[in-house]
Amino acid sequence: MKLEICANSYQSALNAEQAGAHRIELCSELNSGGITPSYGLIQKVISELSIETFVLIRPRSGNFLYSEAEFDIMKQDIIKCKSLGVNGIVSGVLMKDNTIDIERTKELISLAYPLPFTFHRAFDLVTNPTESIQKLIDLKVNRVLTSGQKNKALEGITLLKEIQKRFSNQIIILPGSGLNSKNVADFKKAGFTEVHASASITIPESTALNFDEIPQTVSDTEEIKRILNVIQNS
Repeated sequence: MKLEICANSYQSALNAEQAGAHRIELCSELNSGGITPSYGLIQKVISELSIETFVLIRPRSGNFLYSEAEFDIMKQDIIKCKSLGVNGIVSGVLMKDNTIDIERTKELISLAYPLPFTFHRAFDLVTNPTESIQKLIDLKVNRVLTSGQKNKALEGITLLKEIQKRFSNQIIILPGSGLNSKNVADFKKAGFTEVHASASITIPESTALNFDEIPQTVSDTEEIKRILNVIQNS
């Protein structure tokens, strides 16, 4: 089983590499669900670290229905990520009715090619998960990051197991949200080959003002090691 860490900073990426994680999903602003990280952050991670790095392409927080301007930004970000040498792209687009926007997602996949493409947790909003998985397979998406349409993956494990059993030979089902060293064994026993976790802790703040209302977090080396230990020994 592989462990992907959602890394929200250079320090988180470094911690993931030093702890032995297999891959990172690099993003910023994890507290709002993650958005595309800066050019400087991507460049520094790719040039200084060796861990496999997928980059989140999401221009803002909120829904997954994008304007033409936002979609153009997403396409330019994928082109830039490829030029920087990233290992994979994480993205996705929905329609107003929360079905997958086939044409736009197809365009992103085409731009990302030959890099692997992960359809992110926008999947957890779709109205028909079984039909949507088949559409992603038809688009040749490599994996789908999902919590089983619940707030936490453990709560959605019934649906996760269902789609894993039915589609795992065609697409990688990547459970994410709330995974940790205390519950990762449940996902290994269920037959998942990859899992996604932030393994984050809050960094104590020393300043005041309104900037402190959103806590700063970093991936925790020790928790990543604990997750890996469970994966390797359960």
